[in-house]
Amino acid sequence: MRKTLTTIRNNDRNGTVLILVLVVVAALSLGAYTFSELMISEIEATSMYGRQAESRAFAQSGVELAASVIAAPETAGDELSYNNFERFRAQLMRDSDSERGQGYFSVVAAVEATGGDPIRFGLMDESGRINLNQILQFELSDEETRNMLMFLPNMTEDLADAILDFVDENDTVREFGVESDYYLDLEPGYLPANGQLESIDELLRVAGVTKELLYGEDTNRNGLLDPNEDDGDVTAPLDNADGVLNPGWAAYLTLDSKEVNKRLDGSERINVNDGVLTDLYDTLFEEYDEDVARFVVAFRLIGPYEPLEETEDSDLIAEIDGTTGNSGGGGSDEPDDPLDDVARAIAEGLVGAPDGSVTRDGMDLSGGAQHDVTSIYEMIGAQVEVEIDGKLVLLDSPWSMNSGDMEGYLPDILDRLTVVDENTILGRLNVNQARVEALMGIPNMPEDVAIAIANSPMGDNTTPIRGTAGWLVTQGLVDIPQMVKLDRFVTGRGLVYRAQIVGFFAEGGGYTRLEATIDASEYPGKILSVTDLTSLGRGYTNEMLMGVTE
Repeated sequence: MRKTLTTIRNNDRNGTVLILVLVVVAALSLGAYTFSELMISEIEATSMYGRQAESRAFAQSGVELAASVIAAPETAGDELSYNNFERFRAQLMRDSDSERGQGYFSVVAAVEATGGDPIRFGLMDESGRINLNQILQFELSDEETRNMLMFLPNMTEDLADAILDFVDENDTVREFGVESDYYLDLEPGYLPANGQLESIDELLRVAGVTKELLYGEDTNRNGLLDPNEDDGDVTAPLDNADGVLNPGWAAYLTLDSKEVNKRLDGSERINVNDGVLTDLYDTLFEEYDEDVARFVVAFRLIGPYEPLEETEDSDLIAEIDGTTGNSGGGGSDEPDDPLDDVARAIAEGLVGAPDGSVTRDGMDLSGGAQHDVTSIYEMIGAQVEVEIDGKLVLLDSPWSMNSGDMEGYLPDILDRLTVVDENTILGRLNVNQARVEALMGIPNMPEDVAIAIANSPMGDNTTPIRGTAGWLVTQGLVDIPQMVKLDRFVTGRGLVYRAQIVGFFAEGGGYTRLEATIDASEYPGKILSVTDLTSLGRGYTNEMLMGVTE
């Protein structure tokens, strides 16, 4: 009996050991499985990190390529930056036998017009936006300056004046604005910029400006109306579900827009407001011919011919004041400034004719210019009455007002001639890319003209006239007198661009979305800023980025 009990106890111990062994084996298996899962997750994370790093390199390469393409003299121009399918669509950066391994970048911009492709492969000209850093350089009245912002969505007089007070250099409060005392009373207090802004996000520091006003419904900043941006309060953001994207003020405003006051080939333009008329005549004669040189210099000398209306007393008036019916130039009852006499004497001493006058083509230039040209358009179709060899001669402009003629010569004279000495021209709006709300704020811009301009997108139109604002005249949207008034505010091309560049793989995860601002006024282009938008999402589907259409 005792032997049997011992045997039973031994069998119990063997069973316990077996159970313990099974538990240990299960624990080890579970540990091995967990370790395997961790390693797989680590491998996947490492792979994803690597793909993310590669996609960033793809996108950064796209920024560099965009800068080199748009700044190269031989490829400059909107026609190659607006929609360059060959250079900006799905550029292969990493080749592989499998789609998962193929990496690309695309340079994209949203297309506002409904219908057709939602994006194009190109850049956005910053001159298509209102330049807040240059809005004050036009030296308009407070009301006119405010009006340049009043057509933006949800803009009010209080908000517009607050923005202008924030960026102007003085501490004088505008009619509806606020200045330093308001901001210093906040908790914590701060001072307004009182100068140029460095980031558009600085507007969030302006009294009354909110993120909803600045970025609207476009929370991922891709320029497209995404489903979550058109479903009311179902998903963020809160929107009005009207089927139209409110892009916020950021779509209308910029801090960088510039044109180079040089010819397309990089050479110097001729300033028709050159102070020395003899030099101006000689330069124009060499550049063009005698007719152009004679007319431009006579235009500077006298001003445009504006015949008086015929009246019974016109002959008597002319006899009394010694005029010839030309109200654009000459006679004045004011005594000569002694400094003018000194300057005239110096000029006569330097380049005087035997009789003491300074002449070109029979015109006495010793009196100097009486008229400064405000716009090249001012001379189109104009006349000038000038004394040549002692006789009054009515000269016609070498540039006619025929729209067909203008389409041919305008790109040339706007490229060769200028009215200012500055190397750069800042803040003008590109009529090929500006939205109607920005155009409406231009002084003297009729509403119907702004709408017509906005409804005439540049697209693939590569004619030279579209590189200027001259097509507004040739297409009959405005006449020459209107264009003279608009000229200081509008252009056909800027040289600072904004680009969204997405680095991505043909299949699978890993992407980077960057927004870059590039100054193409010199070669190589200067990258002014790069903002990482990856945290806001891809923004565009792979099909869009690859240019795949249904």
